[in-house]
Amino acid sequence: MNRRDSLKAIGLGTLSATMLLDACKPGSKKQAEDTNDEKITPDEAGRLPEEIERDKKLNAEKFFTDHELATITILGDIIIPKDAKSGSASDAKVPEFIEFIVKDIPDHQTPMRGGLRWLDVQCLNRYDKTFVDASSPQQLEMVNDIAYPNKVKPGMQQGVSFFNLMRNLTATGFFTTKMGIEDIGYAGNSPGKWTGVPPDVLKHYGMEDVV
Repeated sequence: MNRRDSLKAIGLGTLSATMLLDACKPGSKKQAEDTNDEKITPDEAGRLPEEIERDKKLNAEKFFTDHELATITILGDIIIPKDAKSGSASDAKVPEFIEFIVKDIPDHQTPMRGGLRWLDVQCLNRYDKTFVDASSPQQLEMVNDIAYPNKVKPGMQQGVSFFNLMRNLTATGFFTTKMGIEDIGYAGNSPGKWTGVPPDVLKHYGMEDVV
């Protein structure tokens, strides 16, 4: 059953079980051939054609400049650096995720672009360099001034708001990838395994010699 048929079935309160099962059966040979001809990728499975087309359109567009993406990449790797367990934010393609999400949710465009420009202006005033061209210690110094909302200095509120958004997008992009899921050790749904009553519980009830 495709998503459109599923929604139609759910909307019919008097739908019988037989009708529901019939709707879930494979379509005609012609329908199967049409589906095969579309060459749907695993990422597109279960999605409506208009959703697939919209994503293709958004992916074909470009919002951030190369300089902005370079800045996002450095910031993302400061937020989630590579360690012994997992790769960095850029290893998980977080910059590409942020590029897509600001096109998918246009409300993020002005805060992100404005924040990136604010960051460069601050670095130019301090170091006579943009954030990308600043040294690693200078970049960390700049980030430390905007990473802690409760310690914000006067005149740095815009930077704090931008960094909060950048941090949220980075975390979302990273922890929705295979790398991020493995990093937090999420195993997903799995069957339970009964190993018996724990020894301390048996001892508490004086039943340690029963089993």
